[in-house]
Amino acid sequence: MESNALIWFRKGLRIHDNPALDHARRGSKHLFPVFVLDPRYLDPDPSAFSPGSARSAINRIRFLLDCLSDLDATLRTLGSRLLLLRGDPVPVLCTILKDWNIGKLCYEFDTEPYSLARDKQVKDFASISGIEVFSPVSHTLFNPAVVIEKNGGRPPLTYQSFVKLAGKPPTPLTETYSELPPVGNVEGYELLSVPAIEELGYGDLSQEEFSPFRGGETEALKRLKKALEDKEWVATFEKPKGDPSAFLKPATTVLSPYLKFGCLSSRYFYQCLHNVYKTVGKHTSPPVSLVGQLLWREFFYTVAFGTPHFDQMIGNKICKQIPWRDDEELFVAWREGRTGYPWIDAIMIQLTKWGWMHHLARHSVACFLTRGDLFIHWEKGRDVFERLLIDSDWAINNGNWLWLSCSSFFYQYNRIYSPISFGKKYDPDGNYIRHFLPVLKDMPKEYIYEPWTAPLSVQKKANCIIGKDYPKRESNQFLP
Repeated sequence: MESNALIWFRKGLRIHDNPALDHARRGSKHLFPVFVLDPRYLDPDPSAFSPGSARSAINRIRFLLDCLSDLDATLRTLGSRLLLLRGDPVPVLCTILKDWNIGKLCYEFDTEPYSLARDKQVKDFASISGIEVFSPVSHTLFNPAVVIEKNGGRPPLTYQSFVKLAGKPPTPLTETYSELPPVGNVEGYELLSVPAIEELGYGDLSQEEFSPFRGGETEALKRLKKALEDKEWVATFEKPKGDPSAFLKPATTVLSPYLKFGCLSSRYFYQCLHNVYKTVGKHTSPPVSLVGQLLWREFFYTVAFGTPHFDQMIGNKICKQIPWRDDEELFVAWREGRTGYPWIDAIMIQLTKWGWMHHLARHSVACFLTRGDLFIHWEKGRDVFERLLIDSDWAINNGNWLWLSCSSFFYQYNRIYSPISFGKKYDPDGNYIRHFLPVLKDMPKEYIYEPWTAPLSVQKKANCIIGKDYPKRESNQFLP
């Protein structure tokens, strides 16, 4: 007997390889594709250190809106549409499940603690109401719970042990759709159009430099196709290599935000990479290859899922208890790109303006904030990344900060990213710095990474007096 089905979009903002959508459409008279705009995620927060809501800066919100617009456009080509509602997702979902006479609720499984608690409330209501619930794992290659079970109920704490346990991921769904079941009766509900970022009350954004990366499944598949065209680059990719100063044409795929929002299926990406490997013969291998990067993502998802209090030091059994220094002035200088170290400051300005930077640039500023120079708590840096990054991902962000601060996973404290020589190795002329710190655009290249060493005559000629136009770096200011 045909019934009404509801597909609840949260992540997984795509049509391709979407098991929840595929199950929802099968045998359904009507299909209700729903996304709930949560005011806690969108409402302006004037007290935040950057324009946006309490949870996110404007670049990631804008990226999400792009994703929703693109998803709605694709659904309309299939005879459907995205039903956009506003409110607390739990009561909104529970109400429409009843009002729309839903017999089948489908949504992608989410491993984050907040999402697990939210989804349990909706699932419990649906079960009590006699509604079928289908929640497949498709945001990740593997089911973290299954990997943990294979390891005796404990998350594997090394990459190598994880890869050995995980095995091969399932193949993506290959079916394409020419149409979907029509939307049913939604009378009495105010259905919203996807708003523009300027309509959300974040103030005057006319002077903001938005991220050059736009969201959506269409853009994700286009970017993936472009990356895969260079088969030699795909085959020889090695994560320790790559230029963190390349910004006009980043030295990586920039697919992380599309994986974060589920515009791109990780299983489809994995399959595409292996198809390239088959054609080229010799290629790099995990952990440094592109497939290896997908497996790092899976590793952090699995450890995060199986570790209570993964996102904090206190109560986290795998995190070293380190007496970090509390210095708000130095922390804010780091956050705002005012440390006096141009390489560090340029990266933080790129993060603020674009919501993205190369992974080695992230390593540089994370190391600098924590064990490298300032000795400030990794949780504070994590919060900044969580707010500003368009690809901010709970498991990966926390995992990387634990790693880079030597709080977990990695303990070679002597391996430090120099705030001077590391960037110079890739960009001796300082073009990256000149772009994101235009106050230094005329500084001679021999001083661009250490402008405090430039004679006053050189500073005057460059129209940049250190301590006036650009922050002064005291010799012992940033030492623990």
